[in-house]
Amino acid sequence: MSRKSYLFTSESVSEGHPDKVCDQISDAIVDAYLAADPHARVALETLATTNRVILAGEVRGPANVNHDTLIDAARRTVREIGYEQDGFHWEKMDVQCYVHEQSADIAVGVDSSAQKDEGAGDQGIMFGFACDETEDFMPAPLYYSHRILQDMATARHSGAAPQFGPDAKSQVT
Repeated sequence: MSRKSYLFTSESVSEGHPDKVCDQISDAIVDAYLAADPHARVALETLATTNRVILAGEVRGPANVNHDTLIDAARRTVREIGYEQDGFHWEKMDVQCYVHEQSADIAVGVDSSAQKDEGAGDQGIMFGFACDETEDFMPAPLYYSHRILQDMATARHSGAAPQFGPDAKSQVT
């Protein structure tokens, strides 16, 4: 197949997509720990389903960031996204917190590392490349897919498009 004869499709999901909701809740919790202690460590998983959020993982950080802090961060994040529906409402959702202190074995392993820039790892899969299709050096389908959802979120949050819900997906070829 000639390099010039292919289609490239990218998709983006909005802030209200369940995966993004979970990412944003996790980010808010990491931010809470780092605001209290820049050296805090957070390994957190977040799951969201109908009117329920489950937080699980382990942390090494200040005691003043407690389960109530984490639950408040989850509710605030869901409220900011705009979920106030019967099936998922920031005030009515059940938030379960199973976050505990980091294992001493992991802490010792990370603390004693001769490579101070090296920490505990996790698996990850990345895909992407820089190109000259857009001023942001992103492939055009991905750039426009993101922009569509950014514009939809702006319209929804401003009240200009009240018919838009928080969960959306954009796909551009």
